[in-house]
Amino acid sequence: MKDSTLLQSPRTRVRFSVLALITVATAINYTDRTIMGVAAPSLSRDLHLDPVMMGLVFSAFSWTYAASQIPGGIFLDRFGARLTYALSLVVWSFFTLLHGLAGSLSGLLPLRLGLGIAEAPCFPANTRVVSAWFPQHERARATGVYSVGEYVGLAFLSPLLFWVTASFGWRVLFYALGTIGMLFGVVWWFRYREPGQSRRVNQAELDYIATGDTQGAVAPLPFSWPLLRRVLSSRRIIGASIGQFAGNCTLVFFLTWFPSYLAVERHMPFMKAGFYATFPFIAGAVGVIVGGLVSDMLLRRTGSANVARKAPMIAGFLFISSIALANYAQSDQLVILVMAAAFFGQGLVGLGWAVITDIAPRRAGGLAAGVFNFVTNLAGIVTPFVIGLIVKTSGSFVGALVFVAAMALIGIGAYLIVLDEVKEVEIG
Repeated sequence: MKDSTLLQSPRTRVRFSVLALITVATAINYTDRTIMGVAAPSLSRDLHLDPVMMGLVFSAFSWTYAASQIPGGIFLDRFGARLTYALSLVVWSFFTLLHGLAGSLSGLLPLRLGLGIAEAPCFPANTRVVSAWFPQHERARATGVYSVGEYVGLAFLSPLLFWVTASFGWRVLFYALGTIGMLFGVVWWFRYREPGQSRRVNQAELDYIATGDTQGAVAPLPFSWPLLRRVLSSRRIIGASIGQFAGNCTLVFFLTWFPSYLAVERHMPFMKAGFYATFPFIAGAVGVIVGGLVSDMLLRRTGSANVARKAPMIAGFLFISSIALANYAQSDQLVILVMAAAFFGQGLVGLGWAVITDIAPRRAGGLAAGVFNFVTNLAGIVTPFVIGLIVKTSGSFVGALVFVAAMALIGIGAYLIVLDEVKEVEIG
């Protein structure tokens, strides 16, 4: 008697094309929010902004980005990933384009605030898409792949971005990237569908996606204040959120102040800084991929989500803490090596999005991811301003690197002590 599986059609691989979509969207997302770091040296000179003012500009994005996480999660639960992501892409890219017209601090701040609101649903939507399209044992790898988008723009495009800024001015940078993002928003609308609505996926792949899912699809709960209180009272969500906040402090440093650190603290010429900046971002991208692969391997071998998710992240925080050693490095090459090791560790910590995918209650996934990303992105408010204040008052980045290292130690405590178990939160 023949095995019935032999009679089935070959399993489609539509989930990988979906993964490609969210990876490109994430790359555009992070490039648009972080090109301010590339533009900062010339922009601050043209608009007469001191370090504290630039810290304010860097952090303004995260004011509304963090505040919009929970509303963005509610919107996502109500309207789904297809519409939410399409609107978000087009609107945030339009705000990016408008940055090129700014002529003062008062002109920049509303654009940074608008960018933060429009980008808010991106990562909760990524979590929703990965949860819908991938079985649990592939989610860490999928999270690792799309998270590479956080680093791609400044990793592989840094020399080009620095060259465009040096050759044509910082305004052209915003015009070009804003246009690209709006066009991709249209692509997303026509290409993305949920698994049950896609005409390209077959039943074999749908069955594979459901591997290990004993509950099946469930309808999301409508938002209510008691539901929000239940999510906020979860020890697991709190622990994961604090840990990701700590790791995000490192990411924010690299996405905002790092180019200025190379140009001001290390006295590198602008184009040389653009070349050296690529290496930590490449290391970060490698860290994301390694973290996902190692986590999924540990999950298969141990069957323990605790071990599989926490072990790579603790290692990542230890790598991050080494960033303070750059204060004692004499050569530019050694500084870049230390920075690359720290950003590799931050890439491992990016696995936190796999953690929230595992622990978020499926009936309030968008809300839980919104809470998680809200706390995470408070780092975007705190870090740029604190570093700007340190630089202005001390005249150097020494204290700034110590601050980033200290946050990494807090991250270790959050994942080892506060987050008790990597397991779905039950909210009824």
